[in-house]
Amino acid sequence: MRNVLRACSHPEPWKRGPVLTALALLLGLLLLLHAVVPDVAGLGSLLENVLPWLGVFVPVLLAAAVWRRSLSAATALLLPAVAWTTLFGGLLPDKSHPGGDLTVATHNVGAADPAPTARTLAAAGPDLLALEELTPQATPLYERTLAPTYPYHAIRGTVGLWSKLPLSGTRTIDVMNYGPLAATRSAAAKLPENRALHTTVTTPDGPLAVYTAHLGSVRLMPRKGFWTASRNIGAAALTKAITTDPAPRLLLLADLNGTWDDRAFTGLHLHSTQTTSGTGFGFTWPAAFPMARIDQILYRGMEADRSWTLPATGSDHLPVAATLTW
Repeated sequence: MRNVLRACSHPEPWKRGPVLTALALLLGLLLLLHAVVPDVAGLGSLLENVLPWLGVFVPVLLAAAVWRRSLSAATALLLPAVAWTTLFGGLLPDKSHPGGDLTVATHNVGAADPAPTARTLAAAGPDLLALEELTPQATPLYERTLAPTYPYHAIRGTVGLWSKLPLSGTRTIDVMNYGPLAATRSAAAKLPENRALHTTVTTPDGPLAVYTAHLGSVRLMPRKGFWTASRNIGAAALTKAITTDPAPRLLLLADLNGTWDDRAFTGLHLHSTQTTSGTGFGFTWPAAFPMARIDQILYRGMEADRSWTLPATGSDHLPVAATLTW
């Protein structure tokens, strides 16, 4: 009788921790099937923006499984461990290599002090420098400080591009009034329309189409969940402009207010410099403790040689830079 009671009170290792086992399997399924999670109240988008951080739960659940002596939970953790490694393991090694015909950088300058920020960014040596979240007060200071290094520049509202090479055909990309999403325009009515531009850079190797953009913010709201309406309008408009652009070589320098895993950007069909030539995740926001890479350098028709983040400037974003080869 005592043996029966002991067996009932101490189940076999494979039967222990059913809740931990279920959590491990759920974690693995979220990593593998995040794209099919419904975007109800922005849930799918939110999941994809924090996707790399789901890996933190693997050692936590493993510690709990060891404490419970649950072989089933420990075995089930193989699913999220393999899924996370498949998705993100390739980002961890250094993928940079020598070379580069063009160095570019982008930065949401926010509330950073314009003059020292401009000097710091110029000292990094980019041939093209995109700035987002410019204000009427700060823009003249950036223009004056960057003028000696960058003889060409184009500004449209809150975004600007400074260049060592000639620019032409600059135009505004309206990322707030995209037709198919016009019904949600009122949700983003307070945002200015001139938050993106397109220009052509004349290089020794031919023309290069460059887009600079600052998409609408996202918010965690009590009644709306993860609110992405204005960001998604901009993403759709930007996708339309880029996918219909015939330019064989194209760059997008932007604060997308979303990570490259976010479903809002699946239609862009561009490459991320951080994915192809960076080291690690290259998180850019918030600058004090970066948890997501929402500032992007994306490209097509070129090869990325190196991607990295620059030191903090006083903005709540870190600047990002990359070198590319024709």
